[in-house]
Amino acid sequence: MACDLSLGRVELCKDSVGGLKNIYFVNYDDITSYTYDVTDTDLIATIVGAATINAYKYELKGGNVFDQSVTSSRQNGTTFVEQNLTLVLKKQDIATHKEIKLLSYGRPRVVVEDYNGNFFLAGLEHGVEVQTVAISSGTAMGDLSGYTVTMQAMEKIPAPFIDSADEAGLLAVGLTVV
Repeated sequence: MACDLSLGRVELCKDSVGGLKNIYFVNYDDITSYTYDVTDTDLIATIVGAATINAYKYELKGGNVFDQSVTSSRQNGTTFVEQNLTLVLKKQDIATHKEIKLLSYGRPRVVVEDYNGNFFLAGLEHGVEVQTVAISSGTAMGDLSGYTVTMQAMEKIPAPFIDSADEAGLLAVGLTVV
């Protein structure tokens, strides 16, 4: 049967950390196809699309989360993955205000880079939708003046890894970081 397990897992070392380092927004229609690594179907080896596939980089610090929840129903025979991304973008400015508006209108794919050097492609098939954007000035001097963006994707599989260890690797896969 195709869904039989194929290996176990040992207890791993405690050498990983949480948190997101960067995200990269890619316009949905810019990616027309992708190929997986020949030996690992959870690793994207190449991304194909427009002559140049721009990946718009957003640097992150603290308060940003990428979670994935797999839900299976024995009764319905279904499994799906809910991908949730929460971003805290500090400081309000006109350029970001405009991009937040465009982000809300579209459904980009999102490359997520964590602090362990992993790159994931969220919204692989259906894109990622903005759920809410809170634009806040804060109350006290130390409060956030900026944007809290909550996004969600519904996919058949967890966000696959991208065969990249850094931004140069993203270029090798087919993405141009802007």
